[in-house]
Amino acid sequence: MKSVIALIAASTIASAAFAANNIDKLPSGVVVEHLKQGTGPQPTADDIVRVNYRGTLANGTEFDNSEKHGGPATFPLGRVIPCWTQGVQKMKVGGKAKLTCPAATAYGDRGVGAIPPNSDLTFEVELLGIGK
Repeated sequence: MKSVIALIAASTIASAAFAANNIDKLPSGVVVEHLKQGTGPQPTADDIVRVNYRGTLANGTEFDNSEKHGGPATFPLGRVIPCWTQGVQKMKVGGKAKLTCPAATAYGDRGVGAIPPNSDLTFEVELLGIGK
C-alpha cells in the first residue's frame, strides 16, 4: 500500500511540475515549452530579434548553434522558418523556450545542409532583444 501511495504522490508532483512549465501548442503543430519566462516585450513577425539558439534533430544530433557563429544571431522574425516565426512570438525578452517543430513548419521535404528532408526539429531559443 505504501508503494501505491508513493507512486500517486510522485505522479502528482510530476504533473504539477509539468503544468508549471507553461506550454503553448499552436494550431500548426509547433510546441513552445517555456523553460524560463521572460519579463520584457513580445516580438511580432515584423520585428528583428536577437537570440541565442541551439538546433537539434529528433535523434538529438546538433546541427546548428549560435555559439558556432560567434554569439547571438539577429534576423527579421518574419523571414525565417514558420516554426520560429510562430514560436518566438510567444516568448518575452529574457525568456528561454524549447521549440518543437514539425517538419512542415521547418524545412519540409527539401531539407537543408545537415538537416534531412521531412525532419522534425527542436530548438532551444533565448530571446535577448527586439528591434524594428
